[in-house]
Amino acid sequence: MKRFKKWGASLLAVSMTMLLTTACGGGASSTATPAPAPATGSTTGDAANKPTYNFKLAHITPPTHMWHLAAEKFKEELDQRSGGRMKLEIYPSSQLGTEADMVQQIASGSVDFGFITAAYLSSRAPSYAAWLAPYAFKDLDEANKARKEEVSKKILGTLEEQGLVGLDYFFAGQRVMLFKDKEVLKPEDMAGLKLRVTPSPPLTDFYTSAGAATEGLPLPEVYSAVQTGVIDGMDMDLDAAITNKYYEVVKYGAVTNHMVWPAVAMASKANFDKMPDEDKQIIRDAIDAAANFSATTRAGQEEEFKKTLSDNGMKMYEIDPALFAPYAKQFDEKYGPKDPLIQEFIDTFRK
Repeated sequence: MKRFKKWGASLLAVSMTMLLTTACGGGASSTATPAPAPATGSTTGDAANKPTYNFKLAHITPPTHMWHLAAEKFKEELDQRSGGRMKLEIYPSSQLGTEADMVQQIASGSVDFGFITAAYLSSRAPSYAAWLAPYAFKDLDEANKARKEEVSKKILGTLEEQGLVGLDYFFAGQRVMLFKDKEVLKPEDMAGLKLRVTPSPPLTDFYTSAGAATEGLPLPEVYSAVQTGVIDGMDMDLDAAITNKYYEVVKYGAVTNHMVWPAVAMASKANFDKMPDEDKQIIRDAIDAAANFSATTRAGQEEEFKKTLSDNGMKMYEIDPALFAPYAKQFDEKYGPKDPLIQEFIDTFRK
């Protein structure tokens, strides 16, 4: 009898342990898991009955870049606004592959969120080319206000047919031109130069119209390509010029600020649509806060970044925007008729 009681007590203990383990969850997942019902006498309140999430987010830039800092801000906002129900794991530096790979993973639902460049998206959804209109905005503050306009929201909506939800725009400064050996002072000086450009028809057209040849190299390959002379320079933002230490291999930086450079914050439609409306709104509010943080922080860093590059040996200078007016006009005439949203964008923001 004593042995039977002892065996019974052990079985009860094992059963209770298994029950508690199941109730506490079993590791990270990229999809929502319903929270367990509270035990009798629990004081956890309504939060215990709401789903919990372990999200994944991917992007291409290194951890020191503004987009990664914005991802960290998004993570913080999700945690605070959800009362700890929403956790986020961030994969920077193209850890999950190219932007094409990331978009495929997001659409399939194996990754929940991504920050994907509008330049890449313009090859999948033509209306994103609108954001690459040369000299559409005088500064980052103007561009940040533009993300709230109706046409900008319409462009985000075009991703739904690809299994994606466009949430917002994150800015990483404006585009500048970096040259290894040649000081380019006017567009015609780019004739014959081979420049790294994000693979995107609007960007390629902009440079080839000035006589440059373009190479669509992945970001991790750019440093060695310019170092070894495979390319003569690149289209880049000041933030990435510092985080990737391009000042070690290029001598000249033309601060043209010829295009804004948004990443599109997107979500997996399959995963997003399953969420309660309350949780969808938490995500949208958290993204909005992170996007504002990104734009306002980056706008205040322009002079600091130029000084950092200058202190590291680059010659920083400006080129008169008026010299690029013919190329802006070419963009409007070519891309406006291609898509009604591009034309609406041009009509809205061209001053």
